[in-house]
Amino acid sequence: MAFSRRTLLLAGTALWLPRQAWATTSPALTFFEVSRDDDAVALSYAVDFELGPAAEDALSKGVPLHFVAEVEVFRSRWYWRDRRIAHATRTWRVAYQPLTANYRVSFGGLSRTYSNRTEALATLRRSVGWRIVEPGQIDSDSRHYLEFSFRLDTTQLPRPIQIGISGQADWSLAIERAQAFH
Repeated sequence: MAFSRRTLLLAGTALWLPRQAWATTSPALTFFEVSRDDDAVALSYAVDFELGPAAEDALSKGVPLHFVAEVEVFRSRWYWRDRRIAHATRTWRVAYQPLTANYRVSFGGLSRTYSNRTEALATLRRSVGWRIVEPGQIDSDSRHYLEFSFRLDTTQLPRPIQIGISGQADWSLAIERAQAFH
């Protein structure tokens, strides 16, 4: 059975196009800086991500999405497991309100309304000067490192949505990074 070049080219193009159309950009850290002053440690970061089609659809139907940034700070020890000296967490709730056609971003006890999804997600994509270790918790003689993670928290979705999303790439948004500091 002989195939013409044109048939093979069309078949190859047909296989290639759907993958490109459905491909999503993987989340990435575009900026990450750890600063230390007077034995306190602050973290600044910027995350670049896009929601998958299923997450966008759920958000547009009024299902709130929760995003979590988490940092653990450790002191390196040669004689035992590394000691965790600090743990900090930030949680954002993003919800679409169909009645007013606005997005509401809640952080802690504060909330703010935005007219479009791009502006709403921009507020949680970066943090500047997040104090993760208080003065006195860091030994100036020891080596320290931190483990950072940013993720879409699917455990806070309504239970019926959680059932079918375990292996779907549309709902997997997670970034992790470890970095030593002095």
